[in-house]
Amino acid sequence: MSHEVSATALRAMLAQETGEVFLVCVTIAHPSFTAPYLLVADQVPLVRTAGTFEPFAFALNLPNEQEDSPPVVQMSIDNIDTEILKSIRNLPAGKRPDIKIEVVLASSPNVVEKGPYDFQFLSTDYDQASITGTIGFEDDILNTAIPGQSYTPTNSRGLFI
Repeated sequence: MSHEVSATALRAMLAQETGEVFLVCVTIAHPSFTAPYLLVADQVPLVRTAGTFEPFAFALNLPNEQEDSPPVVQMSIDNIDTEILKSIRNLPAGKRPDIKIEVVLASSPNVVEKGPYDFQFLSTDYDQASITGTIGFEDDILNTAIPGQSYTPTNSRGLFI
């Protein structure tokens, strides 16, 4: 995951005016999909090394930073093309698509300025107009026991001599 932006992106962010355009790219993938869905928040296709990202209307609501819970993002995708919804609905129970979010510049689409951020759909809902869902991490990192196992005289005799 990149933590620094390119010099071009930094100049664009610090400039009073700029011609640079920051684009959010989303990849929705699952092994059972025939191909990943490549979406870009723009009005024209964006050709990248990963493929052609199709223009699509979607919104991401970023989380507030909280110490006691992992970040979750609310995502809304226009349900204009029902193929995405069909693919998600046809997944076996308990299986979730992977979501990758990247921010790039339109002038240099293969340079990832922020990301990639890898999530999964944790829950989805839909209607005729949109697919909405919560995306985040499948594992509950904050409630995972460390270490993952316990040491007892039964399973670790050498420790209890």
